[in-house]
Amino acid sequence: MQSVLTPNASRREARRHSRRETILDVATRSFFESGYAATKMSEIAASLGGSKGTLWSYFDCKEQLFAAVLDRAIRDFQHELLLMLNPNDQVEDALSRFCGHFLGKLTSPEGIALHRLAVSEANRFPAMGQIFYEIGPGRTREVLEEYLHGAMERGALRSGDPASAARLLAGMCLSGCHTLLLVGVIERVTPAMINEDVKLAVGTFMRAWAIKKPLECS
Repeated sequence: MQSVLTPNASRREARRHSRRETILDVATRSFFESGYAATKMSEIAASLGGSKGTLWSYFDCKEQLFAAVLDRAIRDFQHELLLMLNPNDQVEDALSRFCGHFLGKLTSPEGIALHRLAVSEANRFPAMGQIFYEIGPGRTREVLEEYLHGAMERGALRSGDPASAARLLAGMCLSGCHTLLLVGVIERVTPAMINEDVKLAVGTFMRAWAIKKPLECS
């Protein structure tokens, strides 16, 4: 039998959710501004005006808090990517939409800051790097891999390893303006730069994975 929350219980849940969101807001600023190593649970608790024990009632450790920050930042974006991969559309059109949104998000100030944070801290804190990969690039690749597997199954792409195909396409998307922005060669990207990188990546991908039509005899 499905339980029904009382009004008081509903209000408690709403307050707890609001408190959790406030914690994540403060933690996000701290991780981005100070880095993973310099972010202290005690300082986050002090910023919230509560005790460290109160913070621990929501998150057991800094790794768990960082994972929650990442999950909130990336979850809606990954859902948007999934919606763009409509199996009823032409593969090239669906992949172009996916790659455009993917690259646009990763070249945003927040996307670049998050990538730099993960890369700069991963050597000292391997657990943090693993969390970043699993929630970010790992999940995104799984979304793309599932779509490519379906496209191969229905004969829209040639058969092969969808994981390799997803890795190839994602890598090509990030090899242009994203890399230049990440290392500081350029300060910002333009829609034209994103469109050019997407066109090159998807075009190259389709030449490698599209089913070749037999030549017609004259």
